[in-house]
Amino acid sequence: MTKIKLCGLSRTEDIETVNELKPEYVGFVFAPESRRYVTPQTAAELRQLLSTEIQAVGVFVNESPKKITELLHSGIIGIIQLHGDEDEDYIRRLKQHTDKPIIKAFRVETENDIADAERCSADYILLDSGAGTGTVFDWKLLMNIRRPYFLAGGLSPDTVGKAVATLHPFAVDVSSGIETGGIKDKEKMAAFVAAVRKEERL
Repeated sequence: MTKIKLCGLSRTEDIETVNELKPEYVGFVFAPESRRYVTPQTAAELRQLLSTEIQAVGVFVNESPKKITELLHSGIIGIIQLHGDEDEDYIRRLKQHTDKPIIKAFRVETENDIADAERCSADYILLDSGAGTGTVFDWKLLMNIRRPYFLAGGLSPDTVGKAVATLHPFAVDVSSGIETGGIKDKEKMAAFVAAVRKEERL
């Protein structure tokens, strides 16, 4: 069963919606340069409202392991997602501080990018077209991948069904594809989740 991650949540309304829809994961973005950035305080308030059935993922770009582990230990997040230039040495150092799952994102342009992702020591890999660009990469590159992955990049309620049917990813990850005017759209969020669940039932 393909799992669902709805990323870039920042408002109480977003949490109310996901509590109804029950995706497996939600993402809080802690990268200050992102328009979806939330402060640790805001994330903590949102986390309090989040259903215990849903796991909270913290999204980071080249953040210090110390700051990440502080958010983990405070219970604001339970999973780490790395979206910067973090290398194997960084992941190794982070794992010395926590046993929580780590997702490492890779920008996919060539088969070499897939090979790099498969060698990564993170618990999970996320394959994307770029940092929140909302565009799709060539899915043909994924036909021979051997490890489970989160699929991101250009997914929307209209495209995610085909993605699940064609690729059977471990999880799908969406942010801009469920927004209208840069704000999370309840109808699009519901349609995205419904499209994934419908494909699973076929």
